[in-house]
Amino acid sequence: MKTGLYLHIPFCKQKCNYCDFASFAGCEKWMPAYVEALLTEAHSYRSRRFETLYIGGGTPSLLPLNLLEKLIVGLEKQFGPVSQFQESTFEANPESLSLEKLRLLKMAGFNRLSIGLQSFDDEELKKLGRVHCVADFLHVYQAARKLGFQNINIDLIAGLPRQTLTKFQANIKAVLSLHPEHISVYGLQIEEGTPFFEQGVVCDQPLMRNMLEETRHQLIQAGYHHYEISNFARPGYEAKHNTHYWNYGEYVGLGSSAASYIGGVRRQNTPDLRTYMECMKRGKTPEIFREQLTGPALEGEKLLLALRQLDGVKPTQKQLAYFQQEIEKHIHNGLLERAGNKIKLTEEGIYLANEVFCSFVAPFENI
Repeated sequence: MKTGLYLHIPFCKQKCNYCDFASFAGCEKWMPAYVEALLTEAHSYRSRRFETLYIGGGTPSLLPLNLLEKLIVGLEKQFGPVSQFQESTFEANPESLSLEKLRLLKMAGFNRLSIGLQSFDDEELKKLGRVHCVADFLHVYQAARKLGFQNINIDLIAGLPRQTLTKFQANIKAVLSLHPEHISVYGLQIEEGTPFFEQGVVCDQPLMRNMLEETRHQLIQAGYHHYEISNFARPGYEAKHNTHYWNYGEYVGLGSSAASYIGGVRRQNTPDLRTYMECMKRGKTPEIFREQLTGPALEGEKLLLALRQLDGVKPTQKQLAYFQQEIEKHIHNGLLERAGNKIKLTEEGIYLANEVFCSFVAPFENI
């Protein structure tokens, strides 16, 4: 069975106004000890072999060049050359991805970059609390192309405060002009505890839907495959690591707050930086959560993750035994449809996917 490897780098220059991820600003002093802890945790999985590698965050590109090199060398000692992974993704923000770091990543064998642009408008970037400008992004993107990176993802957010449909269409047009292999477009979510939540920011849901519909129209017209709710790729460039998650494959997560799923058991590390590093130093487990789903809880989660993929899924006999009634309900209400022996989200279902997914999460109404 294929297995993915994820490393969490929780450091950021500053927290964005919408971000509720496990990331921390102003903690650069912990970086050396954290990288050491990551490599200690990696050592415990040295006997495993992984097909995909994803270094995310946070902002992995914020690591200084010497620590980034130490991390890569340490990973290669445990798992072999980065070039041996079928896909190796490195997340970056434009303000911290220097030419030297790009060269190091390229020489190490990373074959995919994911760059957090979020908007092609400097005023919108300021509203988001981003610390880069569009010119920073273009400089990094062009440098990556010159160095030979041939698989680049660009992130965008739709539905920003006071963002108009016209401005968002301009964002899409500008990104398309760069011809990236992959584009991820997320609707803005206001999460409790974020600056946007404290400021009382409210999303215009109908407008956001118009933006996402326009995204789908423009990107499909430009030749991109809308293969997952928020993700578009040129044929053959669909993200292997994330697709592995949606197919309920096994994965190992290293670092604070990182999750793993091995042998039917899901577990998660502590999100507290110092606790995580202390556990690694003392040879203790950083795990704070563990569960093993069975029965309808397991089959429902498999089904809802698979349905994120817009080409659809063939339900198993177990899934049909538990959820036939719910599936038929959503086919009747126009959110799911049959496609041969598969079921998949309709175009309406793409934008109301959570109404479908909640049918496959406990408590179950009809089981």
